[in-house]
Amino acid sequence: MKLEKLTDSAWDKIQNRKIVCYECDAEYLEEFDERFRLNGNFFTVTGAALVRLLEKESAGECAVIIATDYFREVYDRLLHMKDMNKCVDTVYYFANRETEYEDAYRIAFKGRALEDRIIFRSGPHSASYIKGMDFTDNSRALFEYMVRHGYQEKYELVWFVKDPEEFERYKGYKNVFFYAWDWSVSQNAEERDRYYGALCLAKYIFFTDAYGIARNCRKDQVRVQLWHGCGYKTRLSHSPCGHRYEYMTVTSELYARIHQGLFGLRAEQMLITGLPKQDWLFDGQGLMCQQRLHIPAAEKYIYWLPTYRQADRVLSQNNGYELNQETGFPVVDSYKKMEELNEHLKKAHAMLIIKLHPYQDGSRMKKIKYSNMITVDNRELYEKDIQLNQLLQNADALISDYSSVAVDFLLLDRPMAFLLEDEANYAQKRGFIFDEIRKWLPGKEIDDFSEMCAFIGEVAAGNDSSKEKRRSLLKKMHCYGDGNNCRRILERLGID
Repeated sequence: MKLEKLTDSAWDKIQNRKIVCYECDAEYLEEFDERFRLNGNFFTVTGAALVRLLEKESAGECAVIIATDYFREVYDRLLHMKDMNKCVDTVYYFANRETEYEDAYRIAFKGRALEDRIIFRSGPHSASYIKGMDFTDNSRALFEYMVRHGYQEKYELVWFVKDPEEFERYKGYKNVFFYAWDWSVSQNAEERDRYYGALCLAKYIFFTDAYGIARNCRKDQVRVQLWHGCGYKTRLSHSPCGHRYEYMTVTSELYARIHQGLFGLRAEQMLITGLPKQDWLFDGQGLMCQQRLHIPAAEKYIYWLPTYRQADRVLSQNNGYELNQETGFPVVDSYKKMEELNEHLKKAHAMLIIKLHPYQDGSRMKKIKYSNMITVDNRELYEKDIQLNQLLQNADALISDYSSVAVDFLLLDRPMAFLLEDEANYAQKRGFIFDEIRKWLPGKEIDDFSEMCAFIGEVAAGNDSSKEKRRSLLKKMHCYGDGNNCRRILERLGID
C-alpha cells in the first residue's frame, strides 16, 4: 500500500468511486470540497471502522483519502492496521494550500544548512485566537530572557503572530522579527518567502501549544513544546506527540512521568527544567503591576483564579458544562453571597482580585462591582502589558480550583485554597490527571460559602493551616524554585 498525493489527474481516476475520508479535519474537508466538489459522495470514518467498511465493498470501489496536517502519521497507522493492505493498494492525501506551499519550500531549501535562527509561537491554533495570546506565556518569558541576555547578537529571534504591526516597539531591536502566521498562505510571494525561509531553516522552534506549524520539520531542527503549565486537568486531545516535537519542558520528575503518558512521549523527551513563565514570579514587578491596574490599597491581597467551565465562542468546542448559577462562579453562586463576601473582605481589610480565565464566557461575571472585589480580564492585562505570574507576586493568598496556576504559585510558599463544589461534575466532564485529586491540592479545601469566608479570615489573621501539606507537595511538584528556568532550558538545549 503506497501513499500518493491527490492531484487533479489522480482525482480524475477516482472521482467516480466511493470516496472514504479517513481521519479528516473539518477545515481540510471544506477546502477539499472547494477544490474537487465532493457533492456528498463521501464517507468519513476513523479507526478500525475503515477496514470494516472496505471489506464490505468490491475491490476498487472505494478510494481512501487522508485530509489532515499529520497525514504521514495517519498513513503509518494504516500500514500497521490488520488487513488494510488487502483492501486497498493506494491511499491518497489531500494537501491544503498551506501544505502545498510548505512542501514546495521544503524542497527548495532541502540542500541549505540551517541558520542561527529561533522561532517562537504562543497560544493555541489560530482559529482559537484571543487578543494578546499570540505573545504571552512560556514562549514570551523565554524570548524576553534571551533578549535581556543578548542572544539576539548570535541568533535571529522570529515570532509568528496574528498581526506584526502590533509589535512596532521591537522594530529597533537587532535580529528580532515578527511575521504573521497567515503569511503561510499569503498570495504575496515576499511574505511567503520570509515565513517559510524562517520556518524551514530555523535551528530551534519554541511553542506554547500550537505545534502544527512545525509538523514537517527536518530531523536536524529542534522543536520544543513549552506547554501552558503542569496542573490537574487531563488533556483534551489524546493524539500521541512523540514524533511531533523533540522535547517538552516540565517542573519535576512527577510531571515528567505524567506528561510522558498524557502526550505519548518518550522519557528522553522530557526536560525537567521548570517552566519559563515561572521566572516571572521572581522578577520584582508585582507591586508595579498592581498599581498599573489601579487595584485599591489593602492590607491583604487575595487572588481568585477560577478555571473556565463555559468557554467563550472561540473555544466552544472545548466546553464541558456551564455552572447554572446566578454569578457563574462556584461556591459564590448568587449576588447576595457576593455582597456578604464583600463584607467579610471589608472587615478583613482585604482586597479580592478575580482574574477570569481567557476563554471563560464572562458575561455574567463582569457585573461584579463591590468595594473590596475587582475583576481583571485578559483584555486589561493585554492593554497594560502585564503577565499573570508577574501580577501574582504581590498576592498574599490564592484561591483556585483545578487550574495549573496553583502549581506555579506553590513556588511562592503562600496560603492557597481550592473551591471544590463541582469536583465530581468536573471530573466526569473534563477529568483529572490524579485519581485522588484532593491529595494533590496544596491548600485548604473549600466546599461551601462559609468555608470560603473562613479562609479569608485566616489570611487576614496571618494563619496558614495548610503550610505542611503545601511544602510536602512542593518537593514533588517542583525540582527548582530559583527563578532560573529560562537559563536552564537554554543550557540543556546547548543554545549559547
